[in-house]
Amino acid sequence: MRIYALVFGLLLLCLVPTPGDAGVIGAVQRYFCRVRGGRCAALTCLPREERIGSCSLKGRKCCRRRK
Repeated sequence: MRIYALVFGLLLLCLVPTPGDAGVIGAVQRYFCRVRGGRCAALTCLPREERIGSCSLKGRKCCRRRK
């Protein structure tokens, strides 16, 4: 029975997402960026764009054209 507990524990550790991954949070942020009329930029916004938020916890920016 101890081997089953060990295998179950290792399987559980492999399936739990790592802290900071934020797959669900990042997807929601990208969705709201698109709803607000923006796009996700990896580094910086283009010169004719303004930053309106973020697309992920890792620093991607949500940018849209200036009005």
